[in-house]
Amino acid sequence: MPMKVFLIIAALTAGVESGVCADQTVVSSNNATADNFNYAGKLGAGIIIGEPTGGSVKYWLNDTLALDGAVGWSLHDHSDLYVHSDVLWHDFYLIPVPQGRLPLYFGVGGLARFRDNHYDNEVGVRVPVGLSYMFDNASVDIFVEVAPAVDVAPDIRTELTGGIGIRYWF
Repeated sequence: MPMKVFLIIAALTAGVESGVCADQTVVSSNNATADNFNYAGKLGAGIIIGEPTGGSVKYWLNDTLALDGAVGWSLHDHSDLYVHSDVLWHDFYLIPVPQGRLPLYFGVGGLARFRDNHYDNEVGVRVPVGLSYMFDNASVDIFVEVAPAVDVAPDIRTELTGGIGIRYWF
């Protein structure tokens, strides 16, 4: 039963992601323009430490909207594998910095914990909020996020996920 719930959440997340308009433009309050960023189509891969600890990926749909995901180990007892995926919206102008870019991001997504055979798998919804520092002259970003979550199967309970990480951009 939990696998069915996970598949439903994954399908709903994919539907939300594909239904979002991909031609948004960034409106600038300073001299920077959306053309300076040009993130659309970029893929980043790296690591995250926290809940989960493992690999992290992010793909930009346009200059303000991205998909991210992580797969790794969970800090919860008896968890063998943790997976999450989110849709993220970025605000590049809320926190101005003299060099690089420091967008605040927020989003919504799903998570799943696959557990050993004596315990039920867990499926939930998470709402990440974070900061990502993007360097001017390096294909690297560092990020920190906090993601309140609600596990919906097999039982309903709240928790806090998130972590710190680094990604290389291709």
